[in-house]
Amino acid sequence: MAELMAGLKPLLELMSDGAVHSGEALGEALGVSRAAVWKQLQKLEKLDLEVVAVRGSGYRLAAPLDLIDEVALCNQLASAGLGAVELNLCSVVGSTNQEALAWAESAPFDSTYAVLAEQQLAGRGRRGRSWVSPYAANLYLSLVASFSGGAAALEGLSLAVGVAVRRALLRFGCSAQLKWPNDILCDGEKLGGILLEMTGDPVGDCRVVVGIGINITMPSSAAEAIDQPWTDLAAQLNELPSRTDLAAAIIEEVVKVTTNYQREGFKAWRQEWLDANAYNGQQVMLRGPGLNSAGVMVGVDETGALLLQSNEGRVERIIGGEVSLRTSQQGGSDE
Repeated sequence: MAELMAGLKPLLELMSDGAVHSGEALGEALGVSRAAVWKQLQKLEKLDLEVVAVRGSGYRLAAPLDLIDEVALCNQLASAGLGAVELNLCSVVGSTNQEALAWAESAPFDSTYAVLAEQQLAGRGRRGRSWVSPYAANLYLSLVASFSGGAAALEGLSLAVGVAVRRALLRFGCSAQLKWPNDILCDGEKLGGILLEMTGDPVGDCRVVVGIGINITMPSSAAEAIDQPWTDLAAQLNELPSRTDLAAAIIEEVVKVTTNYQREGFKAWRQEWLDANAYNGQQVMLRGPGLNSAGVMVGVDETGALLLQSNEGRVERIIGGEVSLRTSQQGGSDE
């Protein structure tokens, strides 16, 4: 697939505007014959991109593509004082987290790295779930940060990253909610998610890969593979940010968190997380290995642990599992 994309990227850049382009003009721009252009257009089907033939005029994509502009992204990060962040913009990868983990194995410890992709073929969510990642439709981003003190220094980090992502979304008018421990919601539907993976010494110097996925313009054909209520920014905003602008904002906000987290801990972001808590004061279910609890979610503590109040008024501190709203039938779930 990577070799396929290397050949198709120039064509996609030419056609990303959604306008009609003649086969002759495309061939001239690419330095190939019209027959070769036709063959490349047919290959776009492998990316689930629909090409429309306009009789007597040429070809266009059924919908414009918002490709990430690497130059513009670098310029925005430099303006934010983040010119040292190493960027890797990929066309198609298995998963951005996997690419980031591979980089972290040999990179200098204090360096910061971000990998973005137009498409993931094996995008990952929590607990081995797949992450639907159609071409140039949503945001697929992983960022590598360095920490000392191992896993103990990372308590609550996924929640703080959620606050950072929400701050970035607020820049564009999207007031999202946060679902413990790592989901981004709008109107109770999933807009995005966060996946943290650690490599290195579990009690010493380590690297954390912060994976972030945000639905922007999810095609209906791709959405058929999603098994829970979902939404995208196209349904939430009258004016969509470019994928480039959104990526720059999220990288900037997440780097602020990862840079200061070891010194400040989750308590610095706790109140902001509580203010955006999607399930505050609601009856929830918690499930996981050895865990099956129900009660009222009353918040999180200074380490990011969920606080669950039982019917008897006792507050339990929970550090793992999956949370969902209870339905009218005991034990039911909205997921």
